[in-house]
Amino acid sequence: MTDATTTTPYGAQTETDRRSTDEPFEGVYPAMTTPFTEDDEVDHEQLADNARYLERAGVDGVVPVGSTGESATMTHDEHVDVIETVRDALDDIPVIAGTGSNNTAEALSLSRRAADAGADGLLLISPYYNKPEPQGFLNHYRTIADEVDLPQIVYNVPSRTGQSIPVDVTVELAEHPNIQGYKAASGDLNLISEVIERTRDEAFSVLSGDDGLTLPVLSIGGTGTISVVGNVEPERSCAMVGAALSGDYDRARALHHELSPLVRELFAETNPIPVKEAMHIRGRGGPLVRSPLSRLSEERRAVLRELLAEYDEAAPGTVDPAAVDPETVGPAAGDGE
Repeated sequence: MTDATTTTPYGAQTETDRRSTDEPFEGVYPAMTTPFTEDDEVDHEQLADNARYLERAGVDGVVPVGSTGESATMTHDEHVDVIETVRDALDDIPVIAGTGSNNTAEALSLSRRAADAGADGLLLISPYYNKPEPQGFLNHYRTIADEVDLPQIVYNVPSRTGQSIPVDVTVELAEHPNIQGYKAASGDLNLISEVIERTRDEAFSVLSGDDGLTLPVLSIGGTGTISVVGNVEPERSCAMVGAALSGDYDRARALHHELSPLVRELFAETNPIPVKEAMHIRGRGGPLVRSPLSRLSEERRAVLRELLAEYDEAAPGTVDPAAVDPETVGPAAGDGE
């Protein structure tokens, strides 16, 4: 949604600059965290600073009040206030607001309010707990798409919702002019590949929703990522995605492996617990999360500090995974972003 080339710390390499396309959503969209004060209020000053930092780093858009933004524990008024703060902080890049719910009427209300608050697009998690039938999925998404004239992304994350959106449903939804994207966080590359294959004739983008699978998803026709690691290492994330979209898979693979130790650590405990700690270490807000989540364990904090020091001190492309404790806990598969 932006023609700007990616800002990277790798120097000018015009032969690998990403070529713009006509895809509705392309590139790196960090799933923003919501910083809180000691009084458990939204820290709007820090939120605005984080948004400006990401824009300067070259991301293609931001996604506030999604899973990573702890939307599940925020009031509707807080949702809207966060969207307004982020929109006001930015100059040129789009704001894709999380407005999903398992209640169609609630999702529609939030989506309308997000549009009024200046959102440029919507991210809509599939209805959780209810476990709708295919027609229920179709009715839910079409109701919102018919009533709110913004580009919308369908979000499939069965580890959080308890049910995967059927491919046939996604293909039907892609025919709606306002439904222009799909956030793929199922961990199932066969399913993601089929979605890409069957929506190629539509103005429809498939974005990775699992940082560890971003490069594989791009390799089969995905157009970008809604990313957790992009909050912490936006330049490296943009460089990896930009290289892949330009067809430079040697460079993209090198950057994928460089980011992989951090990606694993950011999902060692439930997202967004580790990423908020990582941002705290980097001086981008407190590590506080809302109950029932709890702060990152002391053991994991030490590992994360050591790992981030490697990224801070090593030249790009030289981060050594062996410098980190090899006994690190692996990611929670399919936790979503």
